[in-house]
Amino acid sequence: MAADPSLALRPADGARYGALGFALAFVALPLYIGLPAHYAQEYGMPLALLGLLLLGARLADAVMDPWIGRLCDHWLNQRSAQVLPLMGVAALLLLGGFVGLFFPPWREQTALLVWCAGFLLLTYLGYSLLSVMHQAWGARLGGNATAQTRLVAWREGCALAGVISASLLPSLIGLAATAAALGLALCLGLLLLNRAPRAPARRASGASVAAPVWRVPAFRRLLAVFLLNGIAAAIPASLLLFFVRDRLQTPQWEGAFLGLYFIAAALSLPLWLRLVARIGQARSWGCGMLLAVAAFAWAAMLGSGDSLAFALICLASGVALGADLAIPGAMLTRVVQHAGLSGQAEGAFFGWWNAANKLNLALAAGLSLPLLQALDYAPGRRDAEALAALTLAYCLLPCVLKLLAAGLLYVFWIRPQGAEELP
Repeated sequence: MAADPSLALRPADGARYGALGFALAFVALPLYIGLPAHYAQEYGMPLALLGLLLLGARLADAVMDPWIGRLCDHWLNQRSAQVLPLMGVAALLLLGGFVGLFFPPWREQTALLVWCAGFLLLTYLGYSLLSVMHQAWGARLGGNATAQTRLVAWREGCALAGVISASLLPSLIGLAATAAALGLALCLGLLLLNRAPRAPARRASGASVAAPVWRVPAFRRLLAVFLLNGIAAAIPASLLLFFVRDRLQTPQWEGAFLGLYFIAAALSLPLWLRLVARIGQARSWGCGMLLAVAAFAWAAMLGSGDSLAFALICLASGVALGADLAIPGAMLTRVVQHAGLSGQAEGAFFGWWNAANKLNLALAAGLSLPLLQALDYAPGRRDAEALAALTLAYCLLPCVLKLLAAGLLYVFWIRPQGAEELP
């Protein structure tokens, strides 16, 4: 199916494109959150050793992404007819790596460590190939700011459904059935993608794709905003359980708070699409940042037992998350279009973009956890000094970073005349 230059997608087209996002998000939650606890509890792997292994694998994963982006551009430019079979191979790598990670054949620590390292890299490789190719596929369809935001919203809406499903299924049906569900989701996602709109293949005009990425000033500016905003969003995610258990002292509501957060993000996507159509991408994203700041400033005033107020904060910050999911990736597509690199270098741009996203997670932990330790907080401490430190890290540090990101967004994108459409 050829792509319409106006990208006037029907809902069915958006669903066919976005469906693969469900599988990618479905695998991400067990991989990033469930795997450490699984190896520590089931196989007795020391936490320090496990932490070093995961850090090394994630850094290698981030380093691979720009190279993967260039490889994806080569496939899209030179072997467009083979893209879906190649994505199928990447899906097999991802599924095989996932099964191998959660069902290792032995328990001896050294062999288990080597096995885990190898299958982590295999899983990350399959995941990165699929996700960069999926993002580049959507970006190459073109369209204006509203149309691209709608397309990204379909992908991220399916991803939110995948996150919610992945948070429930392992405890309900077990890991083996969850792995089978992942395989089914990958197959269904690729089958639907085969029926989604696709852009015609175009050959890249230059030999090097990496250089134009960093020669585009708008990309550097957008990436700076994305990094600051991403760190601000990742810090509360890293510290949520500490805040709920020690500040609110309501651990029984952890699942409900997370559910409210992700459901609010999913339901807010149509609202952000309407706002983008009215005031543009950058201004809409800025509104999302300010909403998040208001929510976390309110959280700083909460105390023990304030569950209802924190539930409302989860709703508000979830709505703000909707803007973070739907808008920045669509803005990146507009940057590629304005740079004259449409149909040539989307993979390179999204490769660096995904590497930055993974760097956000590492920097969030690298900032917040040492800060908490320096301020003498430890899990389980509930004295005034410890709770003040937790509030500073969970509530106030993200607010400062969000405001800095909003300031850069205003200076780089909103204030310049015509920056909304042609940054």
